[in-house]
Amino acid sequence: MLSIAVCDDEIIECARMAEKIRGTLEEMKVPCFLRQFNSGEELLQSGENFDIVFLDIIMDGLDGMKTAERIRQKDSCRLLIFISSSREYVFDSYDVEAFWYLVKPVETVKLKKVLQRAVLKTEAASHDFILVNRERKKQKIFLQDILYFEIRGRLIDIHKTGGVSDYYGKISILEEELREKGFFRCHKSYLIHLKYVKGYNRQEVVLDNGEMIPVSKRRYEEFCKALLDYMKKSGGIL
Repeated sequence: MLSIAVCDDEIIECARMAEKIRGTLEEMKVPCFLRQFNSGEELLQSGENFDIVFLDIIMDGLDGMKTAERIRQKDSCRLLIFISSSREYVFDSYDVEAFWYLVKPVETVKLKKVLQRAVLKTEAASHDFILVNRERKKQKIFLQDILYFEIRGRLIDIHKTGGVSDYYGKISILEEELREKGFFRCHKSYLIHLKYVKGYNRQEVVLDNGEMIPVSKRRYEEFCKALLDYMKKSGGIL
């Protein structure tokens, strides 16, 4: 079941949006658990983990952007969808990896398109994984938790949001397996998850956790194209 939060300090607007989301998902035959919050503080204090969070940007107290920043400090996988009466904050939304940016009044047709993509992304994120051999056992590692892979001789280090583990393997095989999964080999020794790219230049990529990964000169143009393609598939503006 999909868990969704709707946060808007205008009570009536929040209830109206929640009802529209619930109705659209019922039409899509997607079961959901939905909660409403009327402030960023209330949402954060709930301590609940939601698959998708709809956030109004202009709110009294803790606004939507600051609320999103707090969420990202603890959870990099949650889908954030901003709702605003203005396009003014579109580019700011990239800083917190917003999945989408909807402009009020939100049309039902546009909402349905976004929800369809969000459902697919949530389902894919919960199922995509790799199996690695560690200590004579098969271990399942979900792709959504992986920041990047680093090759050290015959060992491949898996840098995850929760730590680092390793296994014996070939990065060339891994690169091929993950080619359509949002990963890119920006350097002969590094295979990064494009989802966690915060910034970059011609020499290096900066990840959300502050780590800097080198980019080889010959792979730079291809990296830029791969990142742009990933952003187009992962989210956008309607």
